Amino acid sequence: MQNGKIGVTTENIFPVIKKFLYSDHEIFLRELVSNAVDATQKIKTLSSIGEFKGELGDLTVHVSLDPEKRILTVSDSGIGMTAEEIDKYINQIAFSGAEEFLEKYKNQAIIGHFGLGFYSAFMVSDKVEIITHSYREGSKTMHWSCDGSPEYTMEEAATERKRGTDIILHLSEDAKEFADKSRIRTILDKYCRFLPIPIAFGKKQEWKDGKYVDTDQDDIVNAAEPLWTKKPADLTDKEYMEFYRSLYPMSEDPLFYIHLNIDYPFNLTGILYFPKIRNNFEIQKNKIQLYCNQVFVTDSVEGIVPEFLTLLHGVIDSPDIPLNVSRSYLQSDSNVKKISGYITRKVADRLNELFTQHRDEYEKKWDDLKIFIQYGIITDEKFAEKATDFTLLKNTEGKYFTLSEYAALVKENQTDKNKNVIYLYTNDPVAQNSFVSAARQKGYDVLVMDGQLDTHFIGWFENKNQGTRFVRVDSDVIEKLIEKDTPLKMALSSAQQQLLRPVFEAQLPAEEKVHYMVSFEAMDESEMPVVITQNEFMRRMKDMAAMGGAGMQFYGQMPDNFNVVINGNHPLIAEILGEVEKSYGDKLRTMTKKIDAATAEQHNLEELIKGKKEEELTQEEKDQRTQIKEKLDGLLQQRNQRLTEIGKENKLVKQIIDLALLSNSMLKGENLTNFIRRSVELIEK
Repeated sequence: MQNGKIGVTTENIFPVIKKFLYSDHEIFLRELVSNAVDATQKIKTLSSIGEFKGELGDLTVHVSLDPEKRILTVSDSGIGMTAEEIDKYINQIAFSGAEEFLEKYKNQAIIGHFGLGFYSAFMVSDKVEIITHSYREGSKTMHWSCDGSPEYTMEEAATERKRGTDIILHLSEDAKEFADKSRIRTILDKYCRFLPIPIAFGKKQEWKDGKYVDTDQDDIVNAAEPLWTKKPADLTDKEYMEFYRSLYPMSEDPLFYIHLNIDYPFNLTGILYFPKIRNNFEIQKNKIQLYCNQVFVTDSVEGIVPEFLTLLHGVIDSPDIPLNVSRSYLQSDSNVKKISGYITRKVADRLNELFTQHRDEYEKKWDDLKIFIQYGIITDEKFAEKATDFTLLKNTEGKYFTLSEYAALVKENQTDKNKNVIYLYTNDPVAQNSFVSAARQKGYDVLVMDGQLDTHFIGWFENKNQGTRFVRVDSDVIEKLIEKDTPLKMALSSAQQQLLRPVFEAQLPAEEKVHYMVSFEAMDESEMPVVITQNEFMRRMKDMAAMGGAGMQFYGQMPDNFNVVINGNHPLIAEILGEVEKSYGDKLRTMTKKIDAATAEQHNLEELIKGKKEEELTQEEKDQRTQIKEKLDGLLQQRNQRLTEIGKENKLVKQIIDLALLSNSMLKGENLTNFIRRSVELIEK
């Protein structure tokens, strides 16, 4: 029997290995099974090149558990180890047998790279035993044992075993969760699902005599030849869909898939699926599984997969992705950047292929695809360069256009007086139907931009295409959405507008954090008498603030500002003006004369002191200016107070304001109920 100390170069390395080497203790099983698969792959390699002449036999890796004794065993029929190899590979931490073997047999698939994987067993064990028999002729079965200290024992085993290795873990009290069969099965399903060697955990069961009993058949937990390891030409669409359902059993069928397969300048295989996204895309991330030689590593693939493609589902397998000792975290290097760039190009090429060869089908899927492509455009410049060819815009008629097609469609009719091409859009065709209809009556085309990322895409597009602006149909009155050189004339004078403003302000709803501002515009008399709009810039800023845009919090805290635009050319407005003048009576003329006189007096004084600096004014002039202003303000306040009283009693004003609110889906609750009752009253009259 040999006794000794495990050779380490760092003092007290064992506590570090036990507690801190791996971020998640369940990783121990992945490492041990991976080592067993490595050993099995090695014997297959040696056999294929004639260095091993014996029978391979059953190469299944067996995982067994005794819950009562808390003993977990991983057994393989691989190459095994001699006493010298145990001393070299086990007793000298960080010397990797896999690395040495890989150097000799470079073209073979070997999982292990780090030499520390075996010691992950001590994270969960009070004692670890190795029983191993090398494939080499004349070898003896060796027994190695260690209780988690640097002390170990090694001797010939009392009982001979066939070629291969048993790793026996005596689970510690604080790791008793791993003495549960369902817990072990979950870990195996997670990490070992696609390992290239059959992995058995217990026996298959059947229902017999009112209970489940073990059969003689091994319960194989993995698929040794997953779909991504096969040639695309040998696979059918049905097989790709079945594989997707096996990965994501509760998900809808994906839109389509991309099979990745490259061996230069790096090795990478995989299958990526475009899923249907129904809500906030953030929750869809972490769905791509990263493998290293069919060993599950992580589903956090940022850095490997471009940011916008983290919305995809599927698998990526590459031995060339650099990992740390625990195989759990990615390290940034040139290979990663190359892989990311390759995936971007592959996805872009596939999308372009679908668009050019099957445009009808592509258009049918566009509403679901749009979020992926827009996310890529606004986050990945290289993808954006390619994506402009297959990015689509959809109008309210349900027609689809490429960016260049749409530019040609609207250039002539939707260019304003400043030579800007205006892309009109709606984010809710139903709620904004009146605005959409008004635009279409003018011969304008209206896009539907109702996606989660449309606001960001619009900003990107405008930045890249100077002279093109997106304008939402409800951001202004129809005459000002696309301003031309020949504006309409206003029927109302400035004085008449001043009379009507307090009348309409009196009937505006009082809402917290909502401000309304009355203005007058010259519009076609066939248009609505009152239109409610919202400034394009401010609305965009608030939309981005609502999505958590960086630096947008200021806009999110601001009140919603709406413009209540009075159509100065509408007959109803003229009628309301007449009613107001009648209600005010002769006093209005008297008050107007007083206001006009005070205004003239103010104008005369301003002409008299024009050109003088404030310090050059006499005290008499300052006092006179103050007196005239106070007089004029008092008269205006008096008149506005009376106009406000008249406005509050005017049901027609209230009705057309409510109609405008209703057309914007802003009339709700009690106000909507009152509107309906008032409408009935007006009809009855």
